[in-house]
Amino acid sequence: MTGPDASGNPLWTWADTTQDRTCVVAETLYELVGPRWFDELAIRFYDGVLTDPLLRPLYPTDLEGPINRLAGFLRQYWGGPPDYSAERGHPRLRMRHAPFMIGPVQRDAWLRSMVHAVHGGGLSAGAESVVIEYFVEAAQHLVNTPD
Repeated sequence: MTGPDASGNPLWTWADTTQDRTCVVAETLYELVGPRWFDELAIRFYDGVLTDPLLRPLYPTDLEGPINRLAGFLRQYWGGPPDYSAERGHPRLRMRHAPFMIGPVQRDAWLRSMVHAVHGGGLSAGAESVVIEYFVEAAQHLVNTPD
């Protein structure tokens, strides 16, 4: 499993030599896992939100909208069709999250739920590492208050 090449273009390769499987080569994570994987990731993430006393109050009662938006954004980000931008415009993650107080405590709670969701996705360890690294950077980028 590898992430972006030297020019920043993602090149995903995955091989399970312990099972003597054929190597899968894909240009993007989306191509490797398919669209349903992102839906399932968003559902697992929000299952964690439901039981987190710090995160739950930050989200609406009905999580269908947030689940669909998160899955759509991630599909697009990881190489899928640009449906998210066609429906909602530029992602502008920082602007969209500005109304919410996001400090280190909220960031860490969000990351716990997301890392748990990623671990449940059946990716290879290398792929998990690349995806989690993205979420760590994204979560830090959204911090807008010191505490």
